[in-house]
Amino acid sequence: MGRFEIAGASADDIRTLGAWAADEGWNPGDSDGQAFFPVDPEGFLFGRLDGEPVASISAVRYGTDFGFVGFYIARPSVRGQGYGIQLWRAGTARLAGRNVGLDGVIDQQDNYRASGFRRAWNNIRYEGVPSSGGGSRDDVTLRDARTVPLAQLAAYDRRFFPAPRPGFLASWVGLPDRTALVAVRDGRLDGFGVLRASRGASRVGPLYAASQEVAAALVNGLAAASPGAPVAIDVPDVNTRSVELMERLGLRPSFEAARMYTGPTPAVDLAGLYAVTSLELG
Repeated sequence: MGRFEIAGASADDIRTLGAWAADEGWNPGDSDGQAFFPVDPEGFLFGRLDGEPVASISAVRYGTDFGFVGFYIARPSVRGQGYGIQLWRAGTARLAGRNVGLDGVIDQQDNYRASGFRRAWNNIRYEGVPSSGGGSRDDVTLRDARTVPLAQLAAYDRRFFPAPRPGFLASWVGLPDRTALVAVRDGRLDGFGVLRASRGASRVGPLYAASQEVAAALVNGLAAASPGAPVAIDVPDVNTRSVELMERLGLRPSFEAARMYTGPTPAVDLAGLYAVTSLELG
């Protein structure tokens, strides 16, 4: 048995984390780590065996009372040896006293329940090349989200996410490998969506919208950045309008994860939450 140590991640480790997640088939955005890391730099932990990284977890603090667990990975060569559970305990300990969320693969739900998590809904990943269906609204204009004052964008995002996260949003919309759009009607935000490059299908998230028509306009507007290329959208199954829209756009389910919380399901606008931001950080 070698020496196992747990420590915070470096910037180089964050790149390793993206590669590991890709190996698991999770298809993270190519530059997601550049937006994730600044949110809570101490919230990314690595376990090293004799100096070599073998396991990871993110346990990120949002605001004063919310947290999110992700990137929980033990490399295949060390699974079943207890290193992953040591890292799990270290990560969840730094979120003690908070309502904690995660997106867990379905066959691990029982293990997460044993740690105090309860299922709120499932996020279903829909993939494919979207058709131009879904309807449209002539009174809605799509604009580059980078032109919207950050305070306005952050206030809108707060309707759909359990805690304020303006610093994250600044990075999420500003990185160069992504397209970020808002839907504007009568001077107010009626929708918001971001597409970012990935190793597989380009990821869309978040996707917020006041209606199916607005959501369809955003998906089509984002997809136009790479015509004919597939996208992947993580849809809460409790939003039946979003599920219907994905099917109307010709997208098909490819993956599923359970959104779970240790406390009450946060009071967010689920009717307008057409896709979550990320399965890794909420």
